[in-house]
Amino acid sequence: MYDEINVGLSTAKAKELHAQGYGNTQLDNTAKTTADIIKENVFTYFNLIFLIMAILLIVSGAFNSLTFLPVIICNSLIGIAQELKAKKVLDRLNVLNQATATAIRDGAEDIVAIDKLVLGDVVLLTAGSQICADAVVLEGEIAVNEALLTGEADEIIKQEGSDLMSGSFVVSGRCLARLTKVGADSYISQLMLKAKKMPASDQSDMVKSINRIVVAAGIAIIPIGIALFIQSFYVQGNSFAETVPSVVAALIGMIPEGLYLLLSITLGLSTIRLAKEKVLLHDMRSIETLARVDTICVDKTGTITDNSMLVADAVLADPDIEDADDKLLAVNTLISDYIGCVPDDNITMHALEDYFKSATGRTCISFHAFSSKYKYSSVQFDDSTYVLGAPEFVLGGLYENYSDRINSFAQKGLRVLCFARYYGGADESSILDPVNGPVSLPVPQASLEGALNIPIAFILMQNPIRENARDTFEFFKKQGVEIKVISGDSPITVSEVAKNAGIDNAGRYIDASNMQDEDISELVEKTTVFGRVSPEQKQKIINALKKNGRTVAMTGDGVNDILAMKDADCSIAMAAGSDAAIQAAQVVLFDSDFSRMRGIVSEGRRNINNIERTATLFLVKNIFSLLLALFSIISVLTYPLQPSQITMVSLVNIGIPGFFLAMEPNNKRIQGHFLVKVLLKAMPAALTDFFAIAALVVFGNTFGVNPEDISVASTFLLAIVGFIILANISAPFNAYRVKVLLGCIIGMMAGAFFFHDLFSISYVSVECIMLFVLFAIATEPFMRYLTKIFTSIEKKIQKKALISDKI
Repeated sequence: MYDEINVGLSTAKAKELHAQGYGNTQLDNTAKTTADIIKENVFTYFNLIFLIMAILLIVSGAFNSLTFLPVIICNSLIGIAQELKAKKVLDRLNVLNQATATAIRDGAEDIVAIDKLVLGDVVLLTAGSQICADAVVLEGEIAVNEALLTGEADEIIKQEGSDLMSGSFVVSGRCLARLTKVGADSYISQLMLKAKKMPASDQSDMVKSINRIVVAAGIAIIPIGIALFIQSFYVQGNSFAETVPSVVAALIGMIPEGLYLLLSITLGLSTIRLAKEKVLLHDMRSIETLARVDTICVDKTGTITDNSMLVADAVLADPDIEDADDKLLAVNTLISDYIGCVPDDNITMHALEDYFKSATGRTCISFHAFSSKYKYSSVQFDDSTYVLGAPEFVLGGLYENYSDRINSFAQKGLRVLCFARYYGGADESSILDPVNGPVSLPVPQASLEGALNIPIAFILMQNPIRENARDTFEFFKKQGVEIKVISGDSPITVSEVAKNAGIDNAGRYIDASNMQDEDISELVEKTTVFGRVSPEQKQKIINALKKNGRTVAMTGDGVNDILAMKDADCSIAMAAGSDAAIQAAQVVLFDSDFSRMRGIVSEGRRNINNIERTATLFLVKNIFSLLLALFSIISVLTYPLQPSQITMVSLVNIGIPGFFLAMEPNNKRIQGHFLVKVLLKAMPAALTDFFAIAALVVFGNTFGVNPEDISVASTFLLAIVGFIILANISAPFNAYRVKVLLGCIIGMMAGAFFFHDLFSISYVSVECIMLFVLFAIATEPFMRYLTKIFTSIEKKIQKKALISDKI
């Protein structure tokens, strides 16, 4: 199936295998096709109900009651157009940023999209790569983490002949591997499906709440519609032509037909806006979670600082040594040879390669790639063994001897690496020359605990702070979002960098290598900077914050961030980081610019706040219509409103203002449960509508007012209460909101005057006008007192929820 290891498949053979169905095609059932989008927007339960109602109205001859049909058709068309536009933008973004792998084709390395790989391809795997298909190691050695598959974070060494599971990722090392299972046969297809497909249990609070509203309405309209028809046609003896419009009007009022449209349009526009800013959302839940977030955990490198790294300097561990300059030159050469033997492929290694360029081409006997767990790498030459890594881990018991000097570098915001000679369990007194000593010991395979390592030099690294980092963190401070810095670097270094970036309380730091698991819950509340954090500790910190009632977002760009990102409420990956981090994240910043977070959080808050506000308007109509329908059935009275009247009021009280208000910026942090909040906000207006119109109907029938007059008066009364609730949810007013409110009032008056026949608005009697004015005046104080009652209830519920979260 393949040629020699270093030749790989030919391009022609790869194309042939792909055409035969042996390609690494990725399964992703969440990617909607155009047909799926059209079906979802046209063939809905409520559209079926609307079709049945339209047929009944046509049969009954009530053609002027069909005014709701254009609105429903527009709803579907707008929903289709919006989703297709969002799909087009996301497809283009996915193509531009498609995951790739390095394959050996025709004897050369070739960058290939992962879905263009084929069975038998030889691929090059390096640190940070996610294994995109099942494979077997042909040459080299790597350490892999299979946490995404098994939940275990241990690094597993894979050598020649070892099997590799797709979905795991390379922590360190370098190897060539042959693909043995691709496409649907590999683990990665199912992994990607699970990672991107949001189960019902993981849906956002808002989406679940809207689903509950829609399901409840869908269940209720059938028995209520049947009861209304029986009551009007059989009990009251009304004709079929009189019964159908009144029943349809009641059902139209109960159907939240615009909620899904509002949701799809708002989130679709957000998806497009964010995609234009090179931000990709893997699922809809993430945007609401970010709107609710109160804690963001960030890494230093790639988030606070630029993703690039530089070597600021290299100094001898003993600055007072004789012939220091000559010794430093020799050390630079030694480090250059060391770097040439280590297969690590990361920004630290690239920075070292740019600085240390005096290699002699010396070959090594063996090496140990950098381990994020043990914080070091090592190389064994023919006469000695050397290690390079974090000073605390490399020096062990000797660290205290050098701590003051190391801390002095760290306090300048520099990251310190220690280059040392490895002596295993040797006695320090037997060491003669730390640079050229005669002792030769085997390369260390795991922890350096208990080993003797004599420091030779300290390498000082630095990351420039991002230009807009300070402004970004200032924004989150104003928004009440706390920043936690979780890094594998020295806590002193990270703390200094965090201070320079303007992060609050950056002086509160801790060395996580000395942190006990039982103390984490308390430490996460009073500590801002966590240094020397292992991947497992990052995960524990995230879970501790969540248990303390926080909504946590986690940013990351490396394989050591994966575990924490998966457990966070929302995960954000920098595209300049590892493929594994990108695949695990819910949000991907394709330009790796953390300042984009301001726009994402603002976008999320605008969406959820405005959807919440507009959903209140919908629920007013739905609750009122339900109550009035039940009242009509119980009291054996004809439902007073016509379908065309409901359509007009819905347009000027809900549809038009809801659309314009949803476009307005709104940075208020999301708190509380969506359904509880919108129900409590909708109840005062819904009850006011119900009691006012029910009383108007009773009084009208008592005093012999014409049913058509009652219908028109009920329409205007419904509109007035609608404008009152619209004014309430728009407060505090600004010029934009005043224009929206006045525009809707003018639209209502124009519709009633110029299109009175279309919307069943006729001139009414003097008695009806007097009755209408009386009830219109009564609605304002009635609704005001109801609003106070329900506001008080909402505050009590929020207080209980806050106490519950703290417990």
